[in-house]
Amino acid sequence: MQKVYIYIENGIFLEAKSFGAKGTVVGEIVFNTSLTGYQEIITDPSYAGQFITFTMPEIGNVGVNDDDMESSQVHCKGIFVRNYHHEYSNFRAKNSLDTLLKKHNTLGICDIDTRYLTKMIRQEGALMMIASTQIDNMEELKLLLDSSPRIEDINYIKEVSTKKTYIHKFGTWNYECLSYNKAIMSDKKIIVIDFGVKRNILNELVQVGLEVEVIPSVFKASDLISKFKNKEIGGIFISNGPGDPLILKEEVEEIKKLINASIPIFAICLGHQILSIAHGYDTYKLKFGQHGGNHPVANADNLVEITAQNHNYNVPDDIVKIASITHKNLFDNTIEGLKYRNKDIFSVQHHPEASPGPHESKYIFADFGKLVK
Repeated sequence: MQKVYIYIENGIFLEAKSFGAKGTVVGEIVFNTSLTGYQEIITDPSYAGQFITFTMPEIGNVGVNDDDMESSQVHCKGIFVRNYHHEYSNFRAKNSLDTLLKKHNTLGICDIDTRYLTKMIRQEGALMMIASTQIDNMEELKLLLDSSPRIEDINYIKEVSTKKTYIHKFGTWNYECLSYNKAIMSDKKIIVIDFGVKRNILNELVQVGLEVEVIPSVFKASDLISKFKNKEIGGIFISNGPGDPLILKEEVEEIKKLINASIPIFAICLGHQILSIAHGYDTYKLKFGQHGGNHPVANADNLVEITAQNHNYNVPDDIVKIASITHKNLFDNTIEGLKYRNKDIFSVQHHPEASPGPHESKYIFADFGKLVK
């Protein structure tokens, strides 16, 4: 391992050790409280543009495998871990975390006090930073960071979205669902608008009996409306994704057209935020966001679900003027789920596919399946 130097926009300069890829990288630093699932986390497209600080101190000990990839690559800028284990022990493991990071040109940082970093983020909020295995001068790093665009100025959707339309046939645990048959699924077909969708979201949609067609983030609402009117599709899913939703001007305009077409719509995370903006209610940035697998949420029946979360932005409270709250975060009382009045449109901020995380919210996919059918 060679030395890596970190400069954070609040003026803090740190030295640690590196694994994975080498280089100089700029991003936003956040923390994740999940105890397991580091591979699913780093391959979640929603983390594009960010450094992830793992509060779990031991990382790398179960290696990596093909089945736990949430997308085709690692999307985060880098990761911070207290102790990195190059030697792994797991019957499913095919390789080391170091090998995966090198393959996808991602920086790993270890032998650093992640408790200190987490407390800093909690106190000061998510911060921009730069890490380098090539530059050890603080002033030089500061100049590079100051001249780099901030995460809220970059449209990462263009990087993470699929470039071609495709059909996703697999349910949970890569099982190709036997019920998948175009001849009998015409009234159950949905379109997934890919803003950075996780593979396990697609798996859960298939698992509840839906035919899933995934399209790029650049789309024409008129094409989807025509398919709905011709009964080629029964609904639309708007996916999760990275970055600030307020910069997605063109995407929001197309979503507005879908809203007015009376198509059943379900959305998660970024999709949840985009629906709010499209209805005229702009999102706001949380201080340090919600990232982890242990967040309690109260549902419409006032029952508590433990959920997986990954977001820095949230919908405003005054959206209750046009929507009913279906889920609320019990950590900070922010809105976690909405059902729009007089419309077949609903959304959640948390991740019911829970990869990684608890499975208490998976019923939401079945609710969408029933709505479409």
